[in-house]
Amino acid sequence: MTNTVWSVLLPSTISPFGVYLARVYAAVSVPDELLEAGRIDGAGDVRMFYTVSLRLMAPALITIFLFQFVAIWNNFLLPLVMLTSDRLYPVALGLYTLNTQITRDPDLKAIVVTGSLLSIIPLILAFLALQRFWRTGLAAGAVKD
Repeated sequence: MTNTVWSVLLPSTISPFGVYLARVYAAVSVPDELLEAGRIDGAGDVRMFYTVSLRLMAPALITIFLFQFVAIWNNFLLPLVMLTSDRLYPVALGLYTLNTQITRDPDLKAIVVTGSLLSIIPLILAFLALQRFWRTGLAAGAVKD
């Protein structure tokens, strides 16, 4: 499975920190009374998970997604070990490879700097697109019962 995209993506998909954060957030954000009300109304476990729990856990799930996205995007060591073809290198490893060749070709410096600038654009777009979920999660705890 080496020298494939899956050799880099599969080990990066599950994060112990993400599992821990989801467990802790679910224990705090999903009240037992709400689950009991769903059971009284006749909802099964799957329906309660998708209609109640998943919606309440949206801020934590978006946070976990962004942590994982940044970790996979900036991953350096795993692709260095698993990939032999430089056409499969992620952006960070490709920029590093170009940066090591600057001593031979000084014109590559402008390409490396431009590539570094362009490489953060997907991260910025992801944070800007998903920040509304954080705002709703922060505001949810602001009202005192």
